[in-house]
Order: sequence, then C-alpha cells, then structure tokens
Amino acid sequence: MGKVIRVRGARMPGTSRQAAGLRCEDARQLAREVLAAHRVGERVLEDVLIVVAELVTNAIRHAGGVTGFAVRHLPDVQAVAVEVSDRSPLLPHSPGTPAAVPGGFGWLLVNKMATRTEIRFGHDGKVITAYLPLAATAPASGV
Repeated sequence: MGKVIRVRGARMPGTSRQAAGLRCEDARQLAREVLAAHRVGERVLEDVLIVVAELVTNAIRHAGGVTGFAVRHLPDVQAVAVEVSDRSPLLPHSPGTPAAVPGGFGWLLVNKMATRTEIRFGHDGKVITAYLPLAATAPASGV
C-alpha cells in the first residue's frame, strides 16, 4: 500500500485548465493525452485511469467538486503523478463498507495502487497527489 503523507499549510497550486465542472470522463481523457505524449505503457495507463476516476469521483461526491486537476509524467522518479484539488478541508477515508455493499472502496484502492499519496491543505481545501510507478506492477497470483 502507498504511503500517505499529510502536509498542513501548503499553498494551493494554480492550474492552467479551468477545473470547475470537470467530469470524470474529461479527466480521464486529459490523462490519456498527457501519457500518450510520453508513450506510457498500456498497463500503466490503465492504472492511472483508475486512480483518476476514483479521485475525481470522490471529489465530486464527497468534497464539493474538483477545483484543480493535473497529470504529470515524472521520468526522473519513474512515476506518474495524479493531482486532484477539491474544496473540502476533510481527510479522505474508507468508511469500512461491507464487501457486499457497492461503493466505499475508492480511497483504499488509490492507496493500494499508488506508491505514495500526499494530501496538502490550503485555505480553499486540499490537494491529493497520488504517485504511480511507471513500471506497472504485476497482478497478484490468482487474480
């Protein structure tokens, strides 16, 4: 599972794209475009798209909507960074939903897929950044 890092008092980063009203489909398409330019492998792309969908959906459902979005290719650290800002000052959490009940697994999934997850707080909410390895991890046996 990825390491979660909480940073208080960080300045909220600006974004060159208007994120108000950003839909999950839009975020996934932006991620595809960024990663296609860097010739990222299909398995890594799939992992990134899952994390994008979970973070954006959680921001929309639980945190007042997306206020910023970025996907960055970081070859120097062999990672892809997915960054989603929202209006909520609250930490994301997994509610402990029973397996038979749909939903409630997004934050847990993000932290399992990411090697590191950072949460930075600012005056207007928070920024969650998930770092995924450029080399896709092999699926667990029996999956």
